[in-house]
Amino acid sequence: MSDSQPPAQQWNSVVEQWNEQFLDALEQNVEAQAQFVESWSGSVDDVTEGEELSEGVQGYARAYETWMSASQRMVEQLTETLDGEDLDVEAFRDIWLDTANEAFKEVMSTTAFAQATGETVGDVFELQQQADEASQETLRTLGFATEDDVVEVGDRLVELERRQHAVETKLDRILEHLDE
Repeated sequence: MSDSQPPAQQWNSVVEQWNEQFLDALEQNVEAQAQFVESWSGSVDDVTEGEELSEGVQGYARAYETWMSASQRMVEQLTETLDGEDLDVEAFRDIWLDTANEAFKEVMSTTAFAQATGETVGDVFELQQQADEASQETLRTLGFATEDDVVEVGDRLVELERRQHAVETKLDRILEHLDE
């Protein structure tokens, strides 16, 4: 952009560059969303079969449609801005936030997602149990009290307190009887 251009032409050049950058960013965003949906679809494909897979793919397709609809609304907003209307940045943000919520709702409401999440949670729980067992064994090997040891000592203390209370109650009755 040269300084010899009139201010209106300079402004038009700036707006044109901004529009190109915005459209490039929008296109990259749409491509990233499509890759996200394909990635999720691939993950779900690995853990589901038959009807669940079909329902999962439909959920992802609905999520993809939601993203495409949002992209269309963004283009409409941009067109309105180029036609002279004020740019409402909050409207842009709201479109994407609402779309993200709706798309994730579409994906998360599928049986395939529930199954994949359940398997993941199960795997994490199993790994946590293995890590707990390994840490307990390490503590035991090093001669430290383990969680199981502490719980056992606590249980024994509670039992001793219960027995002590029972003995005290019997002694109180014997003393009362002797005082009579």
